Amino acid sequence: MTPTKPTPTALIFPTPDHDHGRCAADALRHAEMVCEGRGQKFTPIRRQVLQALLSSHRPLGAYEIIDELAKVIARPAPITVYRALDFLMENGLVHRIESRNAFLACAHNHDDIAMVAFLICDRCGSVGEIPAAPIANAINEAARGTGFSPKLSVVEITGTCVHCQTTS
Repeated sequence: MTPTKPTPTALIFPTPDHDHGRCAADALRHAEMVCEGRGQKFTPIRRQVLQALLSSHRPLGAYEIIDELAKVIARPAPITVYRALDFLMENGLVHRIESRNAFLACAHNHDDIAMVAFLICDRCGSVGEIPAAPIANAINEAARGTGFSPKLSVVEITGTCVHCQTTS
């Protein structure tokens, strides 16, 4: 397995005092560009679901998203939110955090990264992501070696982010 170049911590876990308004606005612009480039409609409900997820760097469950949306619009039906989440995931704008049964907004362009691993902070709940293709390839190859045909590999690592380590 070839080691990957370390990613600066600031890109993985934004500092608690970062300009989150700008961060969220940049992510929305990224989503608009992705949808426009793919000829996809970035409907108001898709935008609102993404905005709810962009309210923090923590994953939210579908019903937490509904609660966030209910603060600004009429409470949407769960199926409406799940359809929006499916669209956002299919377009690489949202990730599902399997262990938390939750969703996380993503403003990264993953066209050049086949697989990511999620770094989940046990203290603050923030989630970062790092390239993980070598790990996923090794896991998938080991699975294929047993005759198993892998469909999905998700790598989630729990621990403590750098910001929580410095405040303890």
